Amino acid sequence: MNHVKEFNFQYVYVIASIKSGKWYIGCTNNLRKRFQEHNDGKSRYTMGRGPFKLIYFEGCINKLDGYTREKYLKSGMGRKYLKNRLKCFLSLM
Repeated sequence: MNHVKEFNFQYVYVIASIKSGKWYIGCTNNLRKRFQEHNDGKSRYTMGRGPFKLIYFEGCINKLDGYTREKYLKSGMGRKYLKNRLKCFLSLM
């Protein structure tokens, strides 16, 4: 009997608008494709706000873990975590 589970990796990501500097936090199983969709104006929430640059991402083992992490990063404590984590990077922008 095989006890190895298959994983459906999810990526939680943060993109920043080059125009305004505003961040968008999302979750996907195909980071390259999703990032391209944002830059091509094919995402409802970011349409007309691009172009974007990817400033952060992390991998999660499944959808539930990914969406839970996304929700946390969108919270006040999560945004504080991101700003602290990206402090050096943000000072270079």
